[in-house]
Amino acid sequence: MDFGQHLNDPTRRLEAIVNNTTMALFLMDERQYCVFANRAAEQLTGFSRAELQGRPLHDVIHHKHPDGRHYPLEDCPIDRAFPERAQMQGEEVFVHKDGTFYPVAYTASPILDGSGKPIGTIIEARPIAEEQEQRRTLETLNQIGQALTAEVELERIVQMVTDAGVKLTGARFGAFFYNVLAEDGGKYLLYTLSGAERSQFESFGNPRATKVFAPTFMGEGVIRSDDILLDARYGKNAPHYGMPQGHLPVRSYLAVPVQSRSGEVIGGLFFGHPDAGQFKKNHEDLMVGIAAHAAIAVDNARLYMELKSLNGSLEQRIEEAIKERAQAEEALRQAQKMEAVGQLTGGIAHDFNNLLAGITGSLEVISRRLKQGKTEGIDRFIAGAQTSAQRAVALTQRLLAFSRRQTLDPKPTDVNRLVVGMQELIQRTVGPSIAVEVVGAAGLWAAKVDVSQLENALLNLAINARDAMPHGGRITIETANQCLDEHAGAERDLPPGQYISICVTDTGTGIPKDIVERVFDPFFTTKPIGQGTGLGLSMIHGFLRQSGGQIQVHSEEGHGTTMCLYLPRYTGAVEQEPIAQDGPIPESGAGETVLVIDDEPTVRMLIVEVLREAGYTALEAEDGPSGLKLLTSDGRIDLLITDVGLPGGMNGRQVADAARGYRPDLKVLFVTGYADNAAVGNGHLGPGMEVITKPFVMAELADKIMEMIDG
Repeated sequence: MDFGQHLNDPTRRLEAIVNNTTMALFLMDERQYCVFANRAAEQLTGFSRAELQGRPLHDVIHHKHPDGRHYPLEDCPIDRAFPERAQMQGEEVFVHKDGTFYPVAYTASPILDGSGKPIGTIIEARPIAEEQEQRRTLETLNQIGQALTAEVELERIVQMVTDAGVKLTGARFGAFFYNVLAEDGGKYLLYTLSGAERSQFESFGNPRATKVFAPTFMGEGVIRSDDILLDARYGKNAPHYGMPQGHLPVRSYLAVPVQSRSGEVIGGLFFGHPDAGQFKKNHEDLMVGIAAHAAIAVDNARLYMELKSLNGSLEQRIEEAIKERAQAEEALRQAQKMEAVGQLTGGIAHDFNNLLAGITGSLEVISRRLKQGKTEGIDRFIAGAQTSAQRAVALTQRLLAFSRRQTLDPKPTDVNRLVVGMQELIQRTVGPSIAVEVVGAAGLWAAKVDVSQLENALLNLAINARDAMPHGGRITIETANQCLDEHAGAERDLPPGQYISICVTDTGTGIPKDIVERVFDPFFTTKPIGQGTGLGLSMIHGFLRQSGGQIQVHSEEGHGTTMCLYLPRYTGAVEQEPIAQDGPIPESGAGETVLVIDDEPTVRMLIVEVLREAGYTALEAEDGPSGLKLLTSDGRIDLLITDVGLPGGMNGRQVADAARGYRPDLKVLFVTGYADNAAVGNGHLGPGMEVITKPFVMAELADKIMEMIDG
């Protein structure tokens, strides 16, 4: 029986769905004994399906509490779902077969017969330890970021950063070395300490750290050592463990430089532990992020102290800062963009949950219908799940495009289409109490503009409008064609000509007359400390001026504000982005062999299915080294399809480059989840190399494969 005929059987379709889902599923009878568990349940619990079947789930996976006591049956919400005839959702700690504890999120749904009598329970569960850890880490990072934004005292900043680093890495002690250029010839001085071992560190005496750490912070960048006894960079300073009096109690350490916006090394973070192998790659990434927070906070604190000491020469200092801004403009733009992304977090999480509910809910209905042997009307639920998934794809791609980091890249743009595409994102950002309306002018001219920067500007204006309407209101985004003569152009500080306008109007509190003229000044903000950088409108103003346009504000206190963006008309053609359509896979192959390398089994399975359906021979590998082993063999391989991010010590680009040493003419299709192909070598692809972004339509992938193989 071929694969298509296999799935025509409803029972086999149901079995394929249940056993290939990542959600652990348990089916309990009226006694609360397990009668079925899927493969994911085996992986989650460590018990085989044979071990699970016929046993009370309570006795297997959640009978024991981490503190040693046993759960009574009535204390487990999962078990109460059956007698109470109500769906239960929540989180619990399960016990693995090996005795370890792990948290899970679960849904327990009672199964009722026609009379409403409970005859069983369906339990869905998934592990959430990583999610909980990520939430705790994100909460800590958000707290330190918010605290640093509001802090202007340098001593407080370095202490906060050091304490946070010790907490996040589990180090026994941490230190912040600060480069005091005016003292001691610019050597690194010990500035602050944190952690359980700080007293031993303080006994070090003279706080200079030049001999040990200066090389790290003067050019080597991040250094992570699992064991200094085996580290040539440090080993000479630690000939044996059980170090001499006054020596640092260190076996493993992590050192991260702190660099200012201009690239100047202003100090460094050091975290140590008396045991070997305590710091991992995720600790390194976290501390690089903390160091970036620290650099911005230290820069701001230094600037604050300078401005405070200058007093009367404040205007002169701002003029100097504006002249220097050209060098730091990209970093500032990215900082503001990330602040705007932070504003999106709550709404995005809410909307993703809605989308996931549409997908999982549809799959549950499909599963129930198949179990009942009913297939009539099932297409409607399949279409619902696909629609929700496509909306999630569009949302993810919008966020990736929004967060990319680049200089201005103006392109011919259909502004009406851009604004309409932004409406849903803006609505989620401002919340349900504010209505968002888009009024696009018929026959609107095109503009040549950096799309991501225009999106960023509109989102920032929407956020400002939201803040001006704490009790709700309306935001209207209206586009129009504008022909400006000399008089009208002079009023808008623009040369005469043809422009398009994008006006964002709110029904909020308005802007007082005495500050309207200052809203575009850098660092000017009416928000409390920690709730805004004062750079948003100034960056929008700079972006528009750089694009040949202008921004004007019209506001009446108590009656709302209108921000109008003007951009020069573009008279050339605007290419429309093609919309990928799903469809049948043409059988275009003639037995050519394609190697697929991807560590995600589901993605690999889908690509292989497309290849086989199109008539190609498919080989599979789950990481770089195993894929390279096939590539260095004598077997035929006509095309390599590889994910960019791979485990095993080699990424997709490294595998492709190594393979071309054996197969110089090998064609390579990179698969990436990023917004662009920067991950495959800063966007530099060699001949015969192409890239496709996840997620993709299967027919689109098949067309790309056929195009590359046929040359």
